[in-house]
Amino acid sequence: MAHAVMASQLPSPPGPKENFLLGSARELARSWPGHSERCAREYGDVVCYRFLHVPICQLTHPDYIEAVLVKNAANFHKSRDYAAFKFFLGNGLLTNEGASWQGQRQLVQPGFRHENIAIYAEIMADSAAAHLARWKDGENRDLHHEMGELALDIVAKALFGAKVGHEAQTIGEEVTAVMERFFTQAALSFLLPDRFPIPKTPRLMRSKKRLDNIVLSIIRERRASKTPANDLLQRLLDARNERGERMSDDQLREEVMTLFIAGHETTANALTWTWYLLSQYPDVEKALAAELDSVLAGRAPALADLPLLPYTEMVLKESMRLYPPAWGVGRRALGDFEVGGYRIRAGTNVFMMQWVTHRDARFFPDPERFDPERWRDDPIRKGRIPRFAYFPFGGGPRVCIGAGFAMMEATLLLATIAQRYRFTLGPDAMVTPFFSITLRPKYGLSMQLHRRT
Repeated sequence: MAHAVMASQLPSPPGPKENFLLGSARELARSWPGHSERCAREYGDVVCYRFLHVPICQLTHPDYIEAVLVKNAANFHKSRDYAAFKFFLGNGLLTNEGASWQGQRQLVQPGFRHENIAIYAEIMADSAAAHLARWKDGENRDLHHEMGELALDIVAKALFGAKVGHEAQTIGEEVTAVMERFFTQAALSFLLPDRFPIPKTPRLMRSKKRLDNIVLSIIRERRASKTPANDLLQRLLDARNERGERMSDDQLREEVMTLFIAGHETTANALTWTWYLLSQYPDVEKALAAELDSVLAGRAPALADLPLLPYTEMVLKESMRLYPPAWGVGRRALGDFEVGGYRIRAGTNVFMMQWVTHRDARFFPDPERFDPERWRDDPIRKGRIPRFAYFPFGGGPRVCIGAGFAMMEATLLLATIAQRYRFTLGPDAMVTPFFSITLRPKYGLSMQLHRRT
């Protein structure tokens, strides 16, 4: 377990032999996930290393992860790399801390209650039907691009109501530009002192300006409207804190951008990797199709069908085990703490990698195999595996606020598309994970479409 300590003779954790000046910077730059896997394999569940002068502690065991994210959450803020988000997201839910974050969370949370997100199920079904109308049997498409467009359309409608068309497409393009440059910005945020401005490229400055202009114009237009809408933006506009105050335009922009990036990017990636895995495991694809045929019999899925589609949800859970959209969670210790019999000093950046823990054979036998049956009869609730052996949405007070929305969306879209099409890898497909803010396929995902009859 991890807990704050006043003083201790506990040893420091083990770690790899490092360059005196660089630490493990070269290994991390080459492949952070690969370095994390090697460290866990060679040094255990608590490992320390450096990125130049910045201390890092890597935790792999679910009990230690739970201790940081849940049991001792007050001793941690977001890790230094999250400062790279502040340029775009300001003090939105992803980047804010302390009492200010708690106040914002209370304002935003009601918009994600079950009764509120249920109204978006129809939006998801309609968007999917319109998207599939463009597809043809036998053609090749980049499914990562396709899932990105579909998720973009849905999150735009859920946030802003009526289809925003060209504006949503522009936001999507700028978000992609940010993703591609994230690691450079994150590395700079590690190296520079707190509150020191991170240098920005002209491309990033243009992206921020365009995003601000689009989102602020939508917010101001909505404020001027005399007709309230039934969407998430309206709920944010109407939300009041305990003093009866509403969010300013700048606060709204920060929350809208946070929700836009999280709601668009993570769902698109989760579905993309699911299509890839289904193409590699035809028996799983057949079992999924059998459930969809039995329950839906060709009609579009609705919210009421979700409890009747357990295998569909199991497919998604197993896909997010192998390819978690958020592949790592970072925190920074405010005070010294103890974990696993070791002392970790205040200021250390603590990383908990879904990519590593989700593939740990202690909790998932034959971990590289795509096996949705692992999730039959809820192994976490039944105590067969630890709670934080699987944490695709993080955990604790800062668990992803849109987790329910994301699972509803991904399940409905998987059911809608999988009952109409199956996919095989295109002849030019190159499937390579790209570890940015989220886990994306570096070269997209070229797939051939096969219409199911």
